[in-house]
Amino acid sequence: MMNSRAVQIDAPGGPEVLRLVEVEVGDPGPGEVRIRHHAIGLNFIDVYHRTGLYPMPLPARLGMEGAGVVEAVGQGVTHLAVGDRVAYASQPPGSYCDVRVMPAMNVCRLPDAISFEEGAAMMLKGLTAQYLLKHSRPVEGLQPGDFVLFHAAAGGVGLIACQWARALGLRLIGTAGTDDKCALAIANGAEHCINYRTQNFVERVKAITGGKGVKVVYDSVGKDTWDGSLDCLAPFGLMVSFGNASGPVPPFAPGILGPKGSLYVTRQTLFSHITSRERTQAMADDLFGVVTSGQVKIHVEQRFALAQVQDAHRALEARQTTGSTVLLP
Repeated sequence: MMNSRAVQIDAPGGPEVLRLVEVEVGDPGPGEVRIRHHAIGLNFIDVYHRTGLYPMPLPARLGMEGAGVVEAVGQGVTHLAVGDRVAYASQPPGSYCDVRVMPAMNVCRLPDAISFEEGAAMMLKGLTAQYLLKHSRPVEGLQPGDFVLFHAAAGGVGLIACQWARALGLRLIGTAGTDDKCALAIANGAEHCINYRTQNFVERVKAITGGKGVKVVYDSVGKDTWDGSLDCLAPFGLMVSFGNASGPVPPFAPGILGPKGSLYVTRQTLFSHITSRERTQAMADDLFGVVTSGQVKIHVEQRFALAQVQDAHRALEARQTTGSTVLLP
């Protein structure tokens, strides 16, 4: 047994419920690995776990993403070896720690060209961008030149998606809450970016698209953007909900989708997509490929010590972050 620091909550609440505790870490069992973290990713899903929006058995440890070195390998794990540099986005939560034992299925070897900080910052957000752009497509498909709308375009997922969409030839319209964030999204490949605090994003989208609307909306904001997002869609367009940064979307009547153009709606989660070792690796290979080629750069803009996890959560919730944020053990 060895000791590790880990962040734990005993009850849902604000950032103040995040506590750094000492825990014991043993050897990996069948299908597991032990990883010593060099960097840990911070994501909005961690906030949902902390507040109880996504309930977990308590006490609970947080964190869905990390990068480090394999220290031990359990029986039956053949794709990893002791000493490998690795990164992951994975269930169960628990990456906010120095060392952990975890399932090996979603752990991927990290190419030498990608740093631990980049690895910790890119797996959950990059794999999310991958399934959105490659697997969450409107019924009529996406072709180069098509318009898409991406909310929170200057966030961790957004900046990756802006660059990847440009590489795919898509015309991405972003939204963000400040002019500086809009400029950042455009610098990363968005063709347009709308400051939703000073402009009506529905009117701007209609103007940009010549009144036609977009084929797909990618929305992690939730309640505040839902109604407007539906009004931005072209007939047979797809509304992809994948988060609730402003709060959950209230119940709605499916009947409204008909008059708006026979729209499609889907609620996506990464963990529906990475259900096997092979699928996880294929998606990760696609992500690693666009990063190592230089088409997508991972922006690690904020760093906090693991002990400063409360401050990191406050910054994320206050929309004070851009790009990705990592915790450093």
